[in-house]
Amino acid sequence: MSDHDSQVATCTVERKVAWVSLNRPDKRNSMSPVLNRRMMQILDELEFSEDVGVVVLTGAGTAFSAGMDLQEYIRIPQSEGLAAVRRAQRESYGWWRRLRWYQKPTIAMVNGWCFGGAYGPLFGCDLAFAAEEAQFGLSEINWGILPGGGAAKVAVELLSFRRAMYHAMMGEAIDGKTAAEWGLVNEAVPAAELRARVTAVAEELLKKNATALKATKDAIRRVGVMTYDEAEDYLLRAQEAAFYYDAEAKTEGIKQFIDDKTYKPGLGAYEKRGGSKGK
Repeated sequence: MSDHDSQVATCTVERKVAWVSLNRPDKRNSMSPVLNRRMMQILDELEFSEDVGVVVLTGAGTAFSAGMDLQEYIRIPQSEGLAAVRRAQRESYGWWRRLRWYQKPTIAMVNGWCFGGAYGPLFGCDLAFAAEEAQFGLSEINWGILPGGGAAKVAVELLSFRRAMYHAMMGEAIDGKTAAEWGLVNEAVPAAELRARVTAVAEELLKKNATALKATKDAIRRVGVMTYDEAEDYLLRAQEAAFYYDAEAKTEGIKQFIDDKTYKPGLGAYEKRGGSKGK
């Protein structure tokens, strides 16, 4: 990958928080094959880095992402045949899927436009915070296609049936405040306060046990499609596995709560100490 290509998505790490930015501001960070390959590379580099505890995804300029680059993902692949279409799909959907099951907590920081295909990485992140001024939309209907690439599924997952249907059929944009009310994001704040709010959330996540966070992320995503009995069994087994893998963290957390009485789980996290794999 050339130096120029590597700049279509950038990453800086500050105090164990990786700030990853889609960086095609002149294209409102629309996702191209080069950008998607770069994002997969960045995720590979960060996933098991000891220097990173939380990953934040955002966009350069005035957009989070305007979705797929239609020229590069529809016009060009179609002209090159089915193999090119399938390759383009794998490259884009691949890193969104990686985000859904990522090893570390992930936060979408939606600073501006978030349209169509951008709902993939939005949903891929565990948490999402938006600027009140941000704009969200499934505008595909306005040029005669359906919201594909998982976008319709994201709408149904995060919104009520009526809101998902209205959102997809009308093609109207909603602002960050409405996105928070509808459940597309956790919270909306003024743009000037967005990075500070996301930083505060990231710093709180860094205090938690990393093994427990990964198990919790997976559990919340998995149990939604299970019956209660299936979920109960899965969660019991998942808890056992997490305890087995990170027994020292389990012992330290319970000791501080029951014996030392140095913290209350409902009001904060136990103090991580040397030797814990959750450190």
